[in-house]
Amino acid sequence: MIFKRYELKYLLTQQQKQAVQEAMEPYMSLDRYGRTTIRNLYFDTDSYLLARRSIEHPAYKEKLRVRSYRKAAPEVPVYVELKKKYDSVVYKRRLALPEEQAVDWLTGLNAPPVQTQIAREVEYFRQYYQTLAPRVCLSYEREAYYDKDGGDFRVTFDESILSRTTDLTLEAPVWGDPLLEPGLTLMEIKTSGSVPLWMTHVLTQQHIYRTSFSKYGTAYQNALLPCCEGGKRYA
Repeated sequence: MIFKRYELKYLLTQQQKQAVQEAMEPYMSLDRYGRTTIRNLYFDTDSYLLARRSIEHPAYKEKLRVRSYRKAAPEVPVYVELKKKYDSVVYKRRLALPEEQAVDWLTGLNAPPVQTQIAREVEYFRQYYQTLAPRVCLSYEREAYYDKDGGDFRVTFDESILSRTTDLTLEAPVWGDPLLEPGLTLMEIKTSGSVPLWMTHVLTQQHIYRTSFSKYGTAYQNALLPCCEGGKRYA
């Protein structure tokens, strides 16, 4: 599966979130999963090259993660996601696999388990960065809304964003250090086209402005950057 879209991020107070949801009501519906706990396992080099690039806010950046929409188990597929972003446009490749099979492949223990174009792109990425391994586990509670008229415009609200650098498996319970200040919500607008006028109006009225907040980049800055700068992670 391949996605190409804009992803715009905003940090909201609870009052701002309520105002946005009220404005959304005539146009958007909560998806059938309701409030979902999303788990992500981020892969990086032994020098955290991908995280360091992410916080530099370059025009182009990329990341590799394994995602699950519930606690992983041998019979529950997870999603290998190769995500690239250039000039606010996100290109995402996704492949469904069992977690153990995905991790063994991405860490170089096994060959690609399937032969598809997406698998070849992920394998090229893996070989290029060489020392990839799970580095950070990120989880959050998400509410996702879709366009009632059938368009591709989507809005998500992420709360209780937690990160950890141990117990790096999607089969573990949700726990970690919070990335947001209490009372804040990360909203993402996802669309391949323009933002609807009604959304633009509420963003203006509520003084809501775009941010470059990166979950993985923030987790790296909070938990790993001090020791990395001290020379314990890379020279």
